[in-house]
Amino acid sequence: MTYEIKNYINGEFKDTQDGESVENINPATGKRIGSIPSSKAGDVHQAVLAAQEAFKTWSVSSREERFTVMNKIADLIESKLDELALAETIDNGKPLKLSKRVDIPRAADNFRFFATGIMHYAAESHVSEQSGINYTMRQPIGVVGCISPWNLPLYLFTWKIAPALAAGNCVIAKPSEVTPVTAFLVSKICEEAGLPKGVLNILHGDGADCGSEIVKHPNIKAISFTGSTRAGAHIASVAAPMFKKLSLELGGKNPNVIFADCDWNKMMKTSLHSSFANQGQICLCGSRILVEKSIYEKFKKEFVERASKLKVGNPLEADSQQGSVVSQTHYEKILACIELAKEEGGTVLLGGKPVKLSGENEGGYFIEPTIIEGLGPNCKTNREEIFGPVVTLQSFETEEEAVELANASDYGLACTIWTQDVSRANRVAHQIESGIVWVNCWLLRDLRTPFGGMKNSGVGREGGWNALNFFTEPKNVCIQI
Repeated sequence: MTYEIKNYINGEFKDTQDGESVENINPATGKRIGSIPSSKAGDVHQAVLAAQEAFKTWSVSSREERFTVMNKIADLIESKLDELALAETIDNGKPLKLSKRVDIPRAADNFRFFATGIMHYAAESHVSEQSGINYTMRQPIGVVGCISPWNLPLYLFTWKIAPALAAGNCVIAKPSEVTPVTAFLVSKICEEAGLPKGVLNILHGDGADCGSEIVKHPNIKAISFTGSTRAGAHIASVAAPMFKKLSLELGGKNPNVIFADCDWNKMMKTSLHSSFANQGQICLCGSRILVEKSIYEKFKKEFVERASKLKVGNPLEADSQQGSVVSQTHYEKILACIELAKEEGGTVLLGGKPVKLSGENEGGYFIEPTIIEGLGPNCKTNREEIFGPVVTLQSFETEEEAVELANASDYGLACTIWTQDVSRANRVAHQIESGIVWVNCWLLRDLRTPFGGMKNSGVGREGGWNALNFFTEPKNVCIQI
């Protein structure tokens, strides 16, 4: 299958102004599956002009109108599950069953959640004898930029654009140039659903030429970005002096803290999943596994045994549990990180090598699930995000040591705690420097809750009212009684 992708500007499918494009590669085969527009400043400006014009009517549309069209988009995503899931897998390399079970259903959920949420979004009012009546208005910002990553392409693309649209903004959206296909297909869905022209504009291209132009365009008033901490720091350096609103969901180096009194079978099954789901390419994966010393050897033996049985294979085959990583560049980075771990004194207990498949997958970017031990908290392997099927094991003796190891990171996105002691769970959760803490579970998401991290894991929170608050400006109106 091939996808010749175009930009979506003012309700029309367009090539770039200079006609430039780049190849799109299927990471499971290493072969071309189409082309991507290489958008630049002129394309961004054209989209902004369309969005500014559309904002005049979309910003004053009724909540019922926005609900209706966004709910229709959700219906259409659900009806095209098979098509979208196949496109996601071909574009990203993840197992098809994962795309069908998680990525595409969640994209529909995102639209439906915020379509419904805007119907219940309310402001505050305060009445006092001294100051009269104060009420708060929440108004859309204007034209906003949404830049999403490659690991959960449609899932996170919709997580950004849905609240922005629901709040009445018009959007300039850029999916990752590595995984652009499903965003392109959604632009067709938006057209079918009757989304007015110019309300959503989808531009394709890389970060240097397209993303940077979105960030620095003077008429784009807010930026919502998910990606690397390095890119987030650059975006902040450009956007903050322009006083744009910023929401940055960045990297993670998440601890999975396992106490001896855990529910063993549930912990083991979930820890395997939280380590290697989506080939470890989820910002929430538990890449640092911290195990109480009394059960460390037992855990190591069983964890290695279970991980060794994970099948790395063609992502289109039903029995494949691990697909390819997303690109050759990322493949080479992960393998370099594994070599660095060895240089730092780590022992590779499992994996650490490429997987060479045959047939159409001969040129794909596959890596074995990799488990490393023998490294302390201060080495690069335990401090820098690898974002692949690689985890490290460390042991601890006391609760205090567990917290110290868990917090020994510049990141603070997510943490998982395994214990049957509810008092310990609360004590440790309160001390962990992390925006999200799961106790005896992983990746259970209620879309109403705040999502985001501390330290180098980002600025701001997404989800629920947090997202709608970000995409609106509060205005206080005071009327004297």
